Amino acid sequence: MTTEQGTSDATGPGRVVVGVDGSPGARTALGWGLAAAARTGARLEVASAYPVGFHWTDPFLLDTQRLDAIRTDTEERVRALVEEVRRDPAVAAVPGTAEVQTDVVVAAGAPAEHLVALAEGADLLVLGSRGRGRVRSALLGSVALHCVAHAPCPVVVVHPGAVEPPPRVVVGVDDSATSRAALARAAREAERLGARLEVVAAYQPASYWSDLYAITAPPASETEEHARARVTAFVADVLGSVAGTDLRVVQGSPGEALVQHADGAALLVVGSRSRSRLGGMVLGSVALHCAVHAPCPVMVVHPGRVAQQAAPAEPAVTSAVPEPSV
Repeated sequence: MTTEQGTSDATGPGRVVVGVDGSPGARTALGWGLAAAARTGARLEVASAYPVGFHWTDPFLLDTQRLDAIRTDTEERVRALVEEVRRDPAVAAVPGTAEVQTDVVVAAGAPAEHLVALAEGADLLVLGSRGRGRVRSALLGSVALHCVAHAPCPVVVVHPGAVEPPPRVVVGVDDSATSRAALARAAREAERLGARLEVVAAYQPASYWSDLYAITAPPASETEEHARARVTAFVADVLGSVAGTDLRVVQGSPGEALVQHADGAALLVVGSRSRSRLGGMVLGSVALHCAVHAPCPVMVVHPGRVAQQAAPAEPAVTSAVPEPSV
């Protein structure tokens, strides 16, 4: 069937959108998205794009039949990837992954814009990370960065990493409205995963150039106690209780603290403070640092974001993926 990209059935089940491009990172993201859809009973939409920028310079592509062939080939590759990942032992071990209703969405043009449009009304947008080694910040990928900044739903950037038992969901908080949304979502994800919820708050004691200022400054221990009291009250206010929640109050940079505590976690959840039309420029240093450097999947939550309408370059072709034979 053919549908306009970005539309969804508001009365139907939830949707998890996964962007794929054939890379190892996309394969890992697809496995994560399948598992997430199975746990929530959501429908899975697997999206891919093919370039058309060279359409007018390649005489062979002036033939629309050749463009149709490229679209068909892309769709077939995505369908094959879905079935391959569905059979992966680690994915198949998650109950319900074989029964997840899955559609393939193929569109012409830049993938970032299509993914942001598809994310309208979705529960999650899941992407792989292309980051490698010490220069990961330069290789996260423009598509992932664009989606983290602009998608109208929570975005998960999947960094492959070993999960240490018992599973943990780590969330970074301060006392902002953004953190309230992130904490509430992290609690939901921890419940779904059967994981411990670990709340991390970082504080940075005031630093004075002159010793004369230090006379009136509180000692670091009091600053830590104050931070712990604030985060305890904050968690109790959002979740109703701190029971079953691990509270970590650490001194230092929030981004570095979260990346460190996320080692071995099943998921790291952070809020985004992006605002206005320049959201991509003011995503927030903590959210951006975690999306780039975290050793586990990172969920970036945009509280109360109003989605912008994005027109695709060409109507997407959506086709249901047959359920695997049992």
